[in-house]
Amino acid sequence: MANGIAIVTGCAAGLGYELTRQLIGKGWLVCGVDFNEAAMRKLDDEFDAGHFRGFVGDITDGAFVQQSLDQIGALGHVDLLINNAGQPSFKKPTDYTADDVARCLKGLTGMILWCVQTLKSCKETNLKIANVMSTAATRGNANESVYCAAKWGERGYTESLKAAYKGSSVSVVGVYPGGIDTDFYRDSHDYVPLDKQHSFMRADELATIILANLVNDLNLTVSDIRIDRNPR
Repeated sequence: MANGIAIVTGCAAGLGYELTRQLIGKGWLVCGVDFNEAAMRKLDDEFDAGHFRGFVGDITDGAFVQQSLDQIGALGHVDLLINNAGQPSFKKPTDYTADDVARCLKGLTGMILWCVQTLKSCKETNLKIANVMSTAATRGNANESVYCAAKWGERGYTESLKAAYKGSSVSVVGVYPGGIDTDFYRDSHDYVPLDKQHSFMRADELATIILANLVNDLNLTVSDIRIDRNPR
């Protein structure tokens, strides 16, 4: 029997994959969510069904979210929701298009939908929610104006959830990592050159630090986790 049931959105690559892998290593049943069907098939092959269930779809599709939560709820009570999914767009302020805006807002929309439906499924009790954002939610960056706007929105939503559930058995954690050496920047090499990207934090090490704060037997909750890379 698993230690608990966790949902991880954006589970098929990068930080989401490492969070999934390490939670499974700790004995959790992870219900992973991602739109990349091919990558999800690989996870089905890598992890046994007793510790991983994959759900392929768009995190902003309300019907998909509801159907997934119905199936996950049949497995038992969800103990941990990690909203990790999101898509970037790094451009000069005058280069952004409506499609870029919609792309950046997917993370915020998905975060809200998964929080709402998971809270309902859990009857608003005994749940920890970790919203993975970025240090872009704490400052403005010159070539990330729309991305920062979306992340600041996610931060506002996270802080509002904290206020709504203060003193209850629902705890909400904001996670603010700096740059991670993954494919997240693959379309923006003019903005983040590969040599700089490879100086960023490793996803496996970052996941270890995040989970050490989220999943433990201590009588405490870390309400905000900000992690910056060491300067080089």
